[in-house]
Amino acid sequence: MENKPTLVLPTLVIKVGGAFMQSDSHALALLNTMSQLQQDYHLVLVHGGGAMVEELMQALQLKSEKIDGLRVTPDEHMPYITGALAGTANKQLSSLAIKSGLTPVGLSLADGKICKASVMRKELGAVGTVEAGDPTLLKLLAQTNMLPIISSIGASETGQLLNVNADQAATVIAQLLDAELLLLSDVPGVLDANKTLINELTQKQIEQLVEQNVIRDGMIVKVEAALTAANSLGRNVTIASWKDSEKLLGLLNDQAVGTKIFPTLTTLNTNKA
Repeated sequence: MENKPTLVLPTLVIKVGGAFMQSDSHALALLNTMSQLQQDYHLVLVHGGGAMVEELMQALQLKSEKIDGLRVTPDEHMPYITGALAGTANKQLSSLAIKSGLTPVGLSLADGKICKASVMRKELGAVGTVEAGDPTLLKLLAQTNMLPIISSIGASETGQLLNVNADQAATVIAQLLDAELLLLSDVPGVLDANKTLINELTQKQIEQLVEQNVIRDGMIVKVEAALTAANSLGRNVTIASWKDSEKLLGLLNDQAVGTKIFPTLTTLNTNKA
């Protein structure tokens, strides 16, 4: 296959987390798929790892409360959380990427000032929110065909380590690179009342399905994150599964993959203006 000019390839940001981070077989399968997608995309992999952090906190007998569903993260917990996400999880993915024939570069949100992080709310402790920073490092890596693997650990301007929601981190990186965004979880996408995959959803349709209790529990969180990302980016965001990662190759042929979440019309028009 003839090599395509580096600069004309679109960028695809892929976010993973949850149980994926504890399944080497699924991780390896996804990275094998990504090695094929790399022919047509510059790729960036963003990961969280809440389940891994939770297990570590329990093993260390460290407890934290929640406020409005958000975990309070004391500063003294951050060395362990950073070690789990930016250390163990990140390097496990990097090692599997090498096995898949990719050239990984393990990063955090702080490296190269990719993202600007700040404390979300003081009462939450070291929980951060981020905005787009400097794209220079990621653009340089794209020119060398390397795969950035980015953990959701950031740092504030004062040097405080912060734990950032991985969906938000992936959205901001997609903003930074004007990229497509793929949010992967353990489900194929949004299912209707008959458990059939819904290929496309608008905000109004999402609201109706939530009201009908078709979209519920953890899927509400996933869909809201995707809708927020779509509105923020002004473009479609896809929810798909890491369990059948080979289906993602359909992206190469513009095939429907997972559930495409559309931004609201007003946001889309505003961003295109």
